[in-house]
Amino acid sequence: MALEAQSIIRYRVEPDKPLQTIDCFSASDAWSMQYLGLWPQEKQKQIADWLFSTENNANGQPQGIGLSLWRFNVGAGSAEQGEASQIGSPWTRVECFLQPDGSYNWKKQEGQRNFLRLAKERGVNQFLAFLNSPPVHFTQNGLATNTGRGGTFNLKPDCYEKYVRFLADVVQGLEKHEGIRFDYICPFNEPDGHWNWLGPKQEGTPATNYEIARTVRLLGNELANRQMDTKVLLPESSDYRCMFRTHQTNGERGYEIQSFFCPDSTKTYVGDTPNVARLMAGHSYWTNTPLDALRNIRCQLRDTLDKYGVDFWQTETCIMGNDEEIGYGGGYDRSMKTALYVARIIHHDLVYAGARSWQWWRAVATGDYKDGLIRAYPDATLKDGRYEDSKLLWALGNYSRFIRPGAVRLQVQAYDKENHLIPDGDTDQQGVMILACKNANNTPVVVALNYSEIPKAFVLEWKGAKIAQWQPYLTSDGEGQNLFPLKAIKAGKKITLPPRSITTFVGE
Repeated sequence: MALEAQSIIRYRVEPDKPLQTIDCFSASDAWSMQYLGLWPQEKQKQIADWLFSTENNANGQPQGIGLSLWRFNVGAGSAEQGEASQIGSPWTRVECFLQPDGSYNWKKQEGQRNFLRLAKERGVNQFLAFLNSPPVHFTQNGLATNTGRGGTFNLKPDCYEKYVRFLADVVQGLEKHEGIRFDYICPFNEPDGHWNWLGPKQEGTPATNYEIARTVRLLGNELANRQMDTKVLLPESSDYRCMFRTHQTNGERGYEIQSFFCPDSTKTYVGDTPNVARLMAGHSYWTNTPLDALRNIRCQLRDTLDKYGVDFWQTETCIMGNDEEIGYGGGYDRSMKTALYVARIIHHDLVYAGARSWQWWRAVATGDYKDGLIRAYPDATLKDGRYEDSKLLWALGNYSRFIRPGAVRLQVQAYDKENHLIPDGDTDQQGVMILACKNANNTPVVVALNYSEIPKAFVLEWKGAKIAQWQPYLTSDGEGQNLFPLKAIKAGKKITLPPRSITTFVGE
C-alpha cells in the first residue's frame, strides 16, 4: 500500500537478517564500443573512467560508477555481410571471430576488445559473453536476424555441436589473446520474445525451451570436457512473466524456471548439467508499470525462484514504449526524471525479486532514445565524435560504486512515531525507498531514494554496529551533483533527503 513518508521516522537495518548476496552491477558494450573503442585514446579513457573507475578526485568525489562486470556482445557476422545482412543500420551489425573457412580471426571486434582491456585496467574482474544469434555460417537462413522465419531457433539442425564448439573457442581465444577470462556465457538472448525477432533491426533469434535445453546441455559438457570453469547462464528472458508462466507466447517458451530447473521436466531439465549455474537471467522490460505490477510481478518471480531453489540476475533493461510515466522510450533524457525511474526499478529488482546482479542494457547509446548511460555523437566517419554523461549514469553509480561484489543485502524495518512497525515500510514507491547492504569488508552501505517533490527526513539505525558517522554521496539535478560527497552526518542524527534525489550513505 502507499505510505505517507512523514509517518516513517526511523529505519532500522538488521544485520542478523541477511538476504541475497550481490554479485555485480554491469552494462553491455552493444553496439557502440565497436566504434567508440577506435576513437582517440583520451576519449576512450574518459568513457572507461566514467563506467569502471573506483577512484576519487582530490575532493573525494568518485570519478566513475565502478561497474563490477562487463557484458561483451559476441557477434554473429552481420557486419561482414553489410547490407546483405538485412540489418539496416551499420551501427547494429557486429563482426564475427569465425571465418567462412572455419578459421578464427582474433583481430575482429577490435573496438570491443579494447574496452575489455580498459575495463580490466580499471579493476573489473568479472566478464560475461552473450550472443544474440549463432554465426551466420550456422543459421538456417544464412542471416543473423530471424527474417522470414518462424518461432524456432535459427540454427541448422546439424550445427548444434558446431555452435557450442564456437562458444567454447571464443571464450578460450579471448583469454589467450586478450588475457580476459570470461566467468559467464549466455548462448541465447530473449529467445522467448513474442515478436520472435521478425524485424531486420539487429542480430537475434527465437528458440523454444527444448532448443535452449539441448544447446545448454551440449555447451555445459563441452566446457567441462575442456576443463573450463566458465558458467552457462540462461535464458536471458525478455520478460519476467515468461520465467514463471506463459506470457504472449505458447507453452514452448513459458514456465522457464520450472522447465530448466525442475527434474520432472525431463525434456528440458538442465539442473544436473556441468557448468550450468543454478541461476536464471532475465530482463525487466515491460514489467515496470503500473506501480502495483512493478512490485507484484517481482514477488511472483521470487516465489517461483524460491520454490525451485534458483538464484536470479537481472541482466538487461532500458526504457520502453510502455514506460508512460517518463514519456516512453523515445527522447534521450540526461535529467533525474529517467534516473529516478530507473533507480526505482533497481530497488524493486533487488528488494522484491531478490536479484543478485543488476545490469543496464547499453553503456553508450547514439540515438534519441533512453537506452544509454552515456550518449555519443559520432561524426560521419564513426571514428571520432563527442559524448556526454547523464544523471542515469551517476544514479546507477549510487548502487554500483558502493555496493561491491560479495556484499550482502540486509533487511530494513521502518517504524512510525509511535514505534509501530510499518509493513513494506522500506519502499514508498512515490516517496522514500531504502536499501541496505554490508560489503565483504564489513563496510555498511545504505542507498536512499527520494522520489517525491519535497524533502524527507528520517533517522537511520544499524542494529548492533558501532558506526560513528555516515558519509553521504548525493546525485540530484544540481550542477555537479553526481555522487557528490556531502558533509558527514553523525550516527543517530536526523537525515534529510533532498527532493528527487538519490543518496548513498557509507558508514565510517
